[in-house]
Amino acid sequence: MNRDRKSSIFKGITRNIFLLGLVSLFTDLSSQMIFPLIPLYLVSVLGTGALVVGICEGAAETTASLIKVFSGYWSDRLKRRKPFVFIGYSLSAVTKPLFALARTWPLVLTIRMIERVGKGIRSAPRDAIVAESVDRSVRGKAYGFHRAMDGLGSVLGALLAFILLSTTNSDYARIFLLAGIPGIAAVLFILFIKEPERTEGQQVRTTSMRVSFRALPANLRLLIVAASVFYLGHFGYAFLLLRAKDIGLTDQTAILLYVLFYVVYVIAAIPAGMLSDRVGRKPVLMASYLIFAIVSLGLIFTTSLRSVLPFFAIYGMSFAMFDSVQRAYVVDFAPEHLRATALGTFHAAVGLVALPGGYVAGMLWDKMGPEATFVYGLALAVISSLLLLSVKPTREAIT
Repeated sequence: MNRDRKSSIFKGITRNIFLLGLVSLFTDLSSQMIFPLIPLYLVSVLGTGALVVGICEGAAETTASLIKVFSGYWSDRLKRRKPFVFIGYSLSAVTKPLFALARTWPLVLTIRMIERVGKGIRSAPRDAIVAESVDRSVRGKAYGFHRAMDGLGSVLGALLAFILLSTTNSDYARIFLLAGIPGIAAVLFILFIKEPERTEGQQVRTTSMRVSFRALPANLRLLIVAASVFYLGHFGYAFLLLRAKDIGLTDQTAILLYVLFYVVYVIAAIPAGMLSDRVGRKPVLMASYLIFAIVSLGLIFTTSLRSVLPFFAIYGMSFAMFDSVQRAYVVDFAPEHLRATALGTFHAAVGLVALPGGYVAGMLWDKMGPEATFVYGLALAVISSLLLLSVKPTREAIT
């Protein structure tokens, strides 16, 4: 029976999906040796405030977003995915060790933005490979599997960061240098990925970027609007880590809480995708937004390790649900020949709001206190959930 259950979970997961999973696993192992340390490094070592943390996180994601829409469009136009994936992951891999040279927050910001250019180049074409490498009936599961592998790398990376913080006496520069090794390993797996075959629906004449955007369905545009509102208030793990510091926890304890968040994420990602395949994307996505609202509400009242710990776990569940299901939902609505364009537009929209969202979250934290940041996240999570009600299902979106 266990064998049948295991077979059911992995049924439909193709070679490309497994290889992309390994790429993401090693990339995130590298990334999470660095990124959860950046807020702590900025505050504990460089002496900045929450506003700088918000600017660095927001600017990084906005930079990636400006690239994603173009990489998605050109991937569709050139009818190629793999070159964009290879270049994007390679740029990120060679950039990460440069954090070891950062002694001021503007330099941290610059390196963070350059590294995110790599993410911008690869994201939409990679997500299109996922969609084009599996049958539509297991699309949610495929995205869930990919995000679970990504999350597993995050868990391993955060654990390594925790161990290295202790064994190197918080030598951030040495940790940043070591993080380059798994990043390079990730790039090697890309060489074995096969370019997906083009279907009849994808063999269409080349169109301009403006025409491609206009061809995106109205339902997809509504979904992108709702997701953008959510991400405007989605303060992310950086502010959860700051909350842990704010209530008096050590850097090491904060990193362990971060590990807990990603362990839950890994466990929940595949079931979330499978659930969306069965009951539809919309109810799962709406639930994820509302769960984030609960997290925001709970963080307002946390004062100790015991009270903050459950919300790191619940946030992991919410993140797993919207991170995997949103991608599948976008592909459900997208015309076949514009999948990467649609994914790029989605990633660009939610990323472009990251800078103003991070700025507002940081400003509220510094000027009014942490509670104001979490009220802000709570309000926009509820509004985005209501906006999702306007997204109407289609045959492709009902699975």
